[in-house]
Amino acid sequence: MFIGALEFDLLLGDVHSLKQKRSVIRPVLAELRRFSVSAAEVGEQDLHRRATLGVGVVGPDHAHVVEILDRCERTVAAHPETQLLSVRRRLFGPED
Repeated sequence: MFIGALEFDLLLGDVHSLKQKRSVIRPVLAELRRFSVSAAEVGEQDLHRRATLGVGVVGPDHAHVVEILDRCERTVAAHPETQLLSVRRRLFGPED
């Protein structure tokens, strides 16, 4: 069993309230969940122009987990209303 996690640091575009922030973040999280991952806003909840999203996935082998994480990263980077500032990736395997 392999476990993978991503942490995205995002700068949001023309957002002036927490309500607008939710309207930008919610579709991103919904799109990520299509890949059968757990996804949530995990930080910067009190700031309206910043967001930290977390993604977690469990898979049978290393290659499968890396493929899913790569797809998630491309999906978040492709959203025009967000700017991806950084990504932190963690992988855990049977020997960890």
